[in-house]
Amino acid sequence: MAFTRLPRLSLLPTELRQCLLQTSTVRTYTTTPSTQHQQTPTTPSSSVNPTETTHFTALASSWWDPHGPSRILHLMNPLRHTFIKRCTSSIPASTTSSPPLDSPPHQQKKYLDIGCGGGIFAESAARLPTTLSVTAVDPTAEVISVARAHARRDPLLQEPGRLTYLNAAIEDLPLPTTLSDGVDVVSVFEVVEHVRSPSTFLENCARHVKPGGWLIGSTIARTWTSWLTTKVVAEDVLGIVPRGTHEWGQYINPEEMRRWAERQEGWGDWRVMGVVYVPGVGWKEVGGSEGWGNYFFGIRRRE
Repeated sequence: MAFTRLPRLSLLPTELRQCLLQTSTVRTYTTTPSTQHQQTPTTPSSSVNPTETTHFTALASSWWDPHGPSRILHLMNPLRHTFIKRCTSSIPASTTSSPPLDSPPHQQKKYLDIGCGGGIFAESAARLPTTLSVTAVDPTAEVISVARAHARRDPLLQEPGRLTYLNAAIEDLPLPTTLSDGVDVVSVFEVVEHVRSPSTFLENCARHVKPGGWLIGSTIARTWTSWLTTKVVAEDVLGIVPRGTHEWGQYINPEEMRRWAERQEGWGDWRVMGVVYVPGVGWKEVGGSEGWGNYFFGIRRRE
């Protein structure tokens, strides 16, 4: 069995070595498939790279197979909701600790799910009684087709405005005409480690958040532990993630992400939650694990 060669620190992009989110390596912002014969929405400054998305072409038809290549995404989905609830139900504070889950629910929320893939999170969010609407976007027409077909199985999701899929890149979306027209939650799950320029991408996402709303996502810390678990074990040994899904040098450490967040004027209330995948069990929250593996992050736009 072939194993991935351990990357040398000298091979990391200069910007990452300098603890910046900018990267000169051309990447796409979604882990969703794309076919070479179709056009992928792009703009001159788009974060979408059709060359890389071809790696995920074969995943489209199996997106909703809970035992298929997207299995770990299905297993992670409940923790996505847990983290969002903690962020949106909490009293704003500059802390990394997780607020209690027993806070009273807020009014119905609008979501914008960027890099939605086949719609695992988008569908689950649209079914919540606290959800007003979900707009889910992905630049790959094939997976948007899969997402729409799966949503048609649920009459609830066919209610006007409840769940809308768009085949688009974040740069192609019209900005809110007023601040209040923004959404309550912009989600970028398992996306940031696949973009050309993470800071620019996140800034584009943040423009769609209304005052008091949250930019929430998940990614992976760039450590030797994460290289071993995500590249060697997950891809080469266990095969629970398709080989070539991740590039270790594009992972982003939580302190780098936090420094980006602290530079954003009008934003604050940084949150983070580390999670670990346990084979045969699933994803579990593990305090402090954000420093060496997968983690969720959140930042709030001040009112």
